[in-house]
Amino acid sequence: MNSKDLDPVREHIASRVIGQQKLVDSMLVCLLSDGHLLVEGLPGLAKTTAVNALSEAIEGDFHRIQFTPDLLPSDLVGTDIYRHDKGQFEFSPGPLFHSILLADEVNRAPAKVQAALLEAMAEHQITVGQTSYNLPELFMVLATQNPIEQEGTYHLPEAQLDRFLMQVRVEYPTRDEELRILELDNTKQKQVLPPPARVLSQKDLMAMRAAVAELYLDPKLLRYIVDLVQATRNPGVYRAELGRWCRFGASPRASLALARCARSQAWLQGASYVSPEHIQAVAPEVLRHRVLLSFEAEAEGINSDDFIQQLLELVAIP
Repeated sequence: MNSKDLDPVREHIASRVIGQQKLVDSMLVCLLSDGHLLVEGLPGLAKTTAVNALSEAIEGDFHRIQFTPDLLPSDLVGTDIYRHDKGQFEFSPGPLFHSILLADEVNRAPAKVQAALLEAMAEHQITVGQTSYNLPELFMVLATQNPIEQEGTYHLPEAQLDRFLMQVRVEYPTRDEELRILELDNTKQKQVLPPPARVLSQKDLMAMRAAVAELYLDPKLLRYIVDLVQATRNPGVYRAELGRWCRFGASPRASLALARCARSQAWLQGASYVSPEHIQAVAPEVLRHRVLLSFEAEAEGINSDDFIQQLLELVAIP
């Protein structure tokens, strides 16, 4: 298996979504890394459309959940139902038992519902009562969220944010891209868009994941990854003002995520080994939601991307 085997998936997404290359790349990196993706952006920027297109091009059950303030944990994990004909309780699985789950506007549901996702995303299982149930081998959560300034949104708990392998921010399209969006919409009204040319089987996907896991990552680069993550916890060592900007750095889960995503990034580009450029390419998406900045940084107009970019410039490359 090689990266060209993912071309049908890319082409199908491109037939549904104009531009948003960073979003497409992040979805594929998470798919190959067996991780979950958090997509943030204003309404109307094709977040849901892109996730739907990915699900159409991959073999597996797909389910969409619209997160709302009145959603209950049992609406996700399922519940025990009493069967009168059998005289006993029987578990009825919830949406989490699908291979690809779209959690739409995930930050519109309260913390109790967010907590229901934690075990599923970290351990690929859920527990109801005294019994644990395994989720499918292919289990991927693609969650969309609106900026926290939007009406009716909640802050996602830090524990849940850490479960997302990557967070990608979706920006407005360019003028040319928006013109192509209008042309695509006109085509949709005249004819039905074709299905994927080829659906990626789960067997092929698992073979791709195995190939990614075997990609060479030099021990020097492992130390570079650790140095980057350590720098988020002690940024004042590199520059005094960075120490004022950061309240909490990334957890060890970030180091694991950087290594996995760097391997996937390298494999997608057809490389036979991981380079520092591959690590730096995925670092913003891996780290931005794992770093908590201070109020002082916010007052100075500094966001997590600014903070991470400075660390990438300051931490020595082996």
